[in-house]
Amino acid sequence: MYKNLFFDLDDTLWAFSQNARDTFEATYRKHCFDRYFDSFEHYYTLYQQRNHELWKEYADGTVTKEELNRQRFLYPLQAVGHGDSLLAQAFADDFFAVIPTCRKLMPHALEVLQYLSGRYRLFILSNGFQELQCRKMRSAGIDGFFRQVILSDDIGVLKPWPAIFHFALSATQSQLHESLMIGDSWESDVTGAHNVGMHQVFYDLYGKEELPFRPTYHIADLRELTEIL
Repeated sequence: MYKNLFFDLDDTLWAFSQNARDTFEATYRKHCFDRYFDSFEHYYTLYQQRNHELWKEYADGTVTKEELNRQRFLYPLQAVGHGDSLLAQAFADDFFAVIPTCRKLMPHALEVLQYLSGRYRLFILSNGFQELQCRKMRSAGIDGFFRQVILSDDIGVLKPWPAIFHFALSATQSQLHESLMIGDSWESDVTGAHNVGMHQVFYDLYGKEELPFRPTYHIADLRELTEIL
C-alpha cells in the first residue's frame, strides 16, 4: 500500500529530549550557572517554558529563527535578574557546537530503519534547522537510510502547515496515496498529515488517552512498524 515513508527526526528517531538535556546540563556546568540558579532543574524548567512558547510563535511566523534562538537562551537569565546577552550567546554557541554530535537514538530506531530501508523509500520531514539536522543524523549513523531530507528551513514553513507536506511530496516525487507520515508530535506530524489526506503513524511516547481523531496507526514502540509495514 505504501512506497514512501516520511519520518520526523527529533524524538521519533533521534533522541532529542535526552540528547538536549544532556547537552544543556553539561553546558550549564561549564558556565557555572549555579551562580544564578537554584539548580539545573530550575534553569531547565525556565528554558523549556519559554522555548515552547517561542516555537509556537516561530511556527506562526511572529518571530524569526534568529529571534527564537536569542530569546530562548536569554530568557532564563532574565528571569533571575541576570539578563547578560553576551553570556547567553556564549552558552548558545557552546550548546550548538555539542548537540549535533550527540548519538542517542530512540529505542529500536536503528533496527527498524534497517528493516524498512530495503522495502520502502525513506525520507526525513522535520521542523529542525538545516545546520543541525543532517549533522545529528551523521553522528548517530542513520543518514545513509534516507534518500532525502526535507526541512522547514527549505521553504520557511513548518509542520503542520499543508505547504510543507505538499513540498515534500513534490520534492521526492511521491504520490499522496502511497505515502505515510511517522512522528511523535500529534499536532505537527499527525494532524498536519491528516489535513492533507496523508496516512499517519502516531508514535505515542506518553500514552495520550484522548485524541481529537483516530490516527491511521497508533504505536508506542517503533518495532510495531515492522508489523504494520
